[in-house]
Amino acid sequence: MFSPFEHAVLLGIIQGLTEFLPISSDGHLALAQMLLEVDGGGLTLSVLLHTGTLLATLLYFRRRIAQSLLDLWHSARRGQVPAPGAAGYDVILVIVASVPTAIIGLLLRDLVERWTESPLATGFGFIATALLLTSTLWAKPGNITSPTLVAALLIGLAQGLAVAPGLSRSGSTIVAALWLGVRSERAFELSMLMSLPAVAGAVLLELVGGHGHGGHVFALVCGAITAFAVGLLALTLLRRIVSRGHLAWFALWVLPVALATLALAKAWPS
Repeated sequence: MFSPFEHAVLLGIIQGLTEFLPISSDGHLALAQMLLEVDGGGLTLSVLLHTGTLLATLLYFRRRIAQSLLDLWHSARRGQVPAPGAAGYDVILVIVASVPTAIIGLLLRDLVERWTESPLATGFGFIATALLLTSTLWAKPGNITSPTLVAALLIGLAQGLAVAPGLSRSGSTIVAALWLGVRSERAFELSMLMSLPAVAGAVLLELVGGHGHGGHVFALVCGAITAFAVGLLALTLLRRIVSRGHLAWFALWVLPVALATLALAKAWPS
């Protein structure tokens, strides 16, 4: 068994890596609960871990976020909507993408809770992730930096469907953007920016509807700091891999995990 400190740090490492790398955070947390006898950590730890990765995203993209909000403010003062290519247009894209994400997330919330307890569903989610990542081998390099609002809706749809366990949110959104002709580095950037409302909304729902327990304050803080620090490293690594067109590499990890999850389905505790 793990001590509260080891428990929190381990979950922080898993959260920091899998929240951003396209390998599915929900799926890996479920595997950790079974194989390592690690439970979910309670409401307080869950919220702090997600807050840690949320802060990592905000810090990593702080300049782009500041530019976008400032440009949106100037456009609003002129009574205009930011045009494609302007920094403020990113805010419009994020808002548009958040609509299908929120609708799907709310509609499937109860169903997803049941799926999360099913290793069979999680295993098939991993397989879907591996197939999506592998598909990028055939996606032509794009040169679009400002996708259309329809493209933003489609990326938001992919993000919404990724509430299913085993199906990676970052993988789904980056792959969708790449197939829509978005330049690789820009696909990475938009995927992470579009995650901000989704993650913030998930944390809010946990706070409003959760009934978990707290824990040792020191362990909780260490878990959040670990998720934050590991998340920054994961963002840096993912950016380099996506920009070099090697996103499919992650399938080499996800596919064996998927097969192992399906093989262990009968033994998975309900």
